[in-house]
Amino acid sequence: MNLTAKRENIRRLYYPFAYILYKLRLSPNTITSLSLILGSASALAYYWGNLLTGLFLLLLSGLFDLLDGEVARFREHPTKFGAVYDWLADKWVDGLILGIIGYIYAGPTWATFAVTLSMLHSFIKPVVYAEAGFQVKVRGKIQDPLEGLGFFGRPETHLTLVIFTILEKSHATIGLNHGIKLITILTGLSLLQRVFYLYKNLGKVKDA
Repeated sequence: MNLTAKRENIRRLYYPFAYILYKLRLSPNTITSLSLILGSASALAYYWGNLLTGLFLLLLSGLFDLLDGEVARFREHPTKFGAVYDWLADKWVDGLILGIIGYIYAGPTWATFAVTLSMLHSFIKPVVYAEAGFQVKVRGKIQDPLEGLGFFGRPETHLTLVIFTILEKSHATIGLNHGIKLITILTGLSLLQRVFYLYKNLGKVKDA
């Protein structure tokens, strides 16, 4: 699916919100902090069994995560620290959300694999930046071949959590237990897709 590759098409949906935050003079790092706080609160809501609250906070956290970079571009002053902080905040939220929901609904083994594969799927990119030398940025984003590769990433994970939270709340025959397992399997396959691509294209490239 790779919704990240369709970022420019989706951008028009949240662009007005970014402009409002820019006019309110909120700094990008403040917006990133709000995303982190809301994501952490979402994980706690899931832990306490407040599924709809957790779902709402997760959606808000994801929205603010999209907005921090847009506001930085409005201000025409994105910083390297802001880019690093955004990565750390994202991974904190993802780890907490998948760890807590996975442990409660699918057990510790599935939770461990869900978190581990999610982290590897994301952090393979900065490793490639460092080792293969991708540095050119467009609109604040490093242009690397992995941006459009990997069919199941962070946006798809959140979308799956949204769908299976609704199913869990509606007492359907499938719920978050199945959602966590599906996320784990699809993230693992998506990671393999990225690894195979890198092996095919960089496997014979000598290290400097």
